[in-house]
Amino acid sequence: MNPVTPSAASPSAPTNTTSAPEMESVYKWISALTNVETRESALLELCKKRESVPELAPLLWNSCGSIAALLQEICAIYPYINPPNLNAHQSNRVCNALALLQCLASHPETRSDFLKANIPLYLYTFLNTSNRTRPFEYLRLTSLGVIGALVKTDEPEVIAFLLGSEIIPLCLVIMESGSELSKTVATFIMHKLLLDEVGLAYICQTYERFAHVATVLDKMVTHLAKDQSLRLLKHVIRCYSRLSDDARARDALGTCLPPQLADGTFNNLLKDDISTKRWLNQLLRQVSARAPGGSQISTNSTSITTESLSVSRVPRAGFNAPTTTVSTTGQAASSVASDPNVGSTNGSNNVPVSYSNALSRASGMDGTGNMSGSNGSGSNTQT
Repeated sequence: MNPVTPSAASPSAPTNTTSAPEMESVYKWISALTNVETRESALLELCKKRESVPELAPLLWNSCGSIAALLQEICAIYPYINPPNLNAHQSNRVCNALALLQCLASHPETRSDFLKANIPLYLYTFLNTSNRTRPFEYLRLTSLGVIGALVKTDEPEVIAFLLGSEIIPLCLVIMESGSELSKTVATFIMHKLLLDEVGLAYICQTYERFAHVATVLDKMVTHLAKDQSLRLLKHVIRCYSRLSDDARARDALGTCLPPQLADGTFNNLLKDDISTKRWLNQLLRQVSARAPGGSQISTNSTSITTESLSVSRVPRAGFNAPTTTVSTTGQAASSVASDPNVGSTNGSNNVPVSYSNALSRASGMDGTGNMSGSNGSGSNTQT
């Protein structure tokens, strides 16, 4: 097959930031994607060029057979998901394909077509896994990175697509029972959905939807009180704060807000994070202003007392009757216990190159939320 060579007039033509020899290498490896014998090497080499070649996404999208090859890689491991029989090599290879899909999700020239082709739906099988082994954890995280790249743009088209899919129940499962890093990215995605007015209205439209989200957030706060993580807590607080912008949700939170958010449990964790403390104070002020009888929330003393702080007793008043019940896909699956070894490595073996800074770029994490990436050679180091 001849190398891909876009014309100068093409939107995917090389830019001044990419050298001619490097572009020739990119064309060669894109062409190699369509050959099953050279595809694995092509996936690895193209992943290494995601940062240095900004036009990689449109080149992939407009190259004959490239997207089909990536989808073939994804579908090829479906039989190994259930029953779980995925090894490290398979995970590494498909994660490289997913990393290239993330390029398509991130690029403004390909994002819309990426959604119209329903490509994110191919990833939901991976998000619906609960196996705690490292190959499955990498698969979930890289898949979450693709969705994170989509929501980071704050585009209405993206929000509408995701709300029409099963992404909310899938994220809730991961938020409740995933590893710390997967919980963090899933909660980031949930927060981005809530930031959109349509997303907030969708989740607060029915009691069942709101109660499901509130229940998971409550469990996360309870867990964080014992095993504290700033990068996860900051996204949980932002989810609560955004929910409080809805009048019905704000009334309900006056009854079911976790006491740990106001009793000083996280004071030491938040002492150096001015932004997150501001979010928390805003949340407590809004909720205390609407707290129902029998509740007393004091933002000055950062203490909270209520007669009932049970999410299962979230008041239904103000919520519509359910039109569509959001059920947690895979809720009966076994929980993914937090594994301190997930994401760590003693060497460069069996760690997907795509598990690099793709996640941090997708979620926009910085400061204490940084996630260090790979060195481009297939090794990965977590901080």
